[in-house]
Amino acid sequence: MSKKITDVVNVVTSAAEIERYPTPEDRLVKGNPEQNNTLHFSADDRFFVGEWGAEVGCWKVSYTENEYFHILSGKSILRDTEGNELIVVAGDKICVPAGFEGEWEVIEPTQKIYAIYEN
Repeated sequence: MSKKITDVVNVVTSAAEIERYPTPEDRLVKGNPEQNNTLHFSADDRFFVGEWGAEVGCWKVSYTENEYFHILSGKSILRDTEGNELIVVAGDKICVPAGFEGEWEVIEPTQKIYAIYEN
C-alpha cells in the first residue's frame, strides 16, 4: 500500500490532543503526579510515537514494550528493581528494553518524545 505526503506526521505541528491523567494508585510509590500524553502516530497497534510528561512523583514501571525516548526538559531517575539508577536530563536519548522493571521518579517536571514498539 502506497502512502502519500498527507500520511507523513510532523510531531512539532501535529494537531493531536493532549491527554492528562493521574498516575494509577496501584503503581504509586510517592506523590500523586499528573501525567500527560500526546499520541502523534501509531501503526498496527504495535508502533507509537508521541510526547509524554509528568509532574514530580515516583511510580512503579514494567515495560512490555521497547522504548526510545529523548528527554526535552526536566530531570528524572529510572531505577531498576535492584536499586541501580540512571539519571536522565534534557538532551538524553535512552533506549529501554521490553522486560525492564523498576521505578520512574520525576525530580523536576519532565517531558519526553518517545517511540515505542510493542512486542
